Amino acid sequence: SKEHPTQGRVAHIRCTISGEKSMEHERFGCQIPLCEPYWYQGGKSPYYRQSHVDLRNRIRKFVEERLKPNLEEWIECPEGYPKKLHEEAFKAGIQGVIYDRKWGGTRPDDFDAFHELIIHDEMARTGGSGVLGQMAINSMALPPILLAGTEEMKRGIARDVVQGRKNISLAISEPGYGSDVAGLETSAKLQGDHYIVNGSKKWISGALMADYFTVAVRTGSKADGMNGLSLLLLDKNMPGISIRKMRTQGDHSHHIAFMTFEDVRVPRKNLIGEEGKGFYYIVYNFNHERFIIAAATSRMARTCYEEAVKWAMDRKTFGKHLYKHQAIRMKLAEMACRIESLHDMLERVAYQFSQGVADSKMGEACALLKVQASRTFEFCSREASQVMTGPS
Repeated sequence: SKEHPTQGRVAHIRCTISGEKSMEHERFGCQIPLCEPYWYQGGKSPYYRQSHVDLRNRIRKFVEERLKPNLEEWIECPEGYPKKLHEEAFKAGIQGVIYDRKWGGTRPDDFDAFHELIIHDEMARTGGSGVLGQMAINSMALPPILLAGTEEMKRGIARDVVQGRKNISLAISEPGYGSDVAGLETSAKLQGDHYIVNGSKKWISGALMADYFTVAVRTGSKADGMNGLSLLLLDKNMPGISIRKMRTQGDHSHHIAFMTFEDVRVPRKNLIGEEGKGFYYIVYNFNHERFIIAAATSRMARTCYEEAVKWAMDRKTFGKHLYKHQAIRMKLAEMACRIESLHDMLERVAYQFSQGVADSKMGEACALLKVQASRTFEFCSREASQVMTGPS
């Protein structure tokens, strides 16, 4: 496939019947049909402006030149990918895009949800390696602090996280509670000017790389349910915190971890927002999490399709290329159908966010989006494996 220059620009602007500006962009990336989003391959869209094109080009260049040549080494490395990559990503104009300039970010004046869609779509071209996966986790763990934390708290960590010098993870799930957030049991008992934290957290993404943790704890009684939850900011160096890596099928260079808290003394000033409001702060960002996870998952599904198509165009059986066999063509067609439907769904959700639709009204759409993304990726990974057989 022919790779087009990364200096893509808006070529034509025409008005659609609805009055929206429809933009036709220069072709970019792989031009095998459906191996890239439609607007990379000459399709018109009312969503993407020059700032979106510029961001896409920067990320593609960074991924191709800095990340892909080192993926295998970082996947095999016990420590994962180097933390300095986050500072490099910031300097490359990638990591700071979603954050306000007040906290050291590089958010463009016309920033919208489509910028973030592009970030996670393009970054996911590294596959399930987990390289720079902490960038997404930071965007999940920092917002509760920016929303409800004290000014002192924000000044202490926000700029370092935004600019890649430090990282922060979200510690919510527990061995007995995953999606049932209201049932969390890790306790925080107030004694004087400190909370004493005891309990455990499981499946914590990026815990071994994080310098800080946004931790969901129970400050009320079990009977209080979600109204008994609060959020605390913990430093990884606080005595009583232990972290161990969990073995998983993927995400090898980023790590998933199990955390244990044994009489961890946390200053009362590290309470994020109000006591008993933790559940609200957590779910406030859930829709955003679902959106960016779906964006990355969509590209991973598309990568499965791309690799399968390229293999089918190269491999021959029974005297002809794989893609000429009807059974293989049907598999590829079904993969493409699901991927394109998912991408349309992504853009629909992104448009709602970009138009200021309240987060509280996006729950159903984002939940369905995440489910659809998961099912599409599972289907495409399985079908691509069948097309490619041995090499998969």
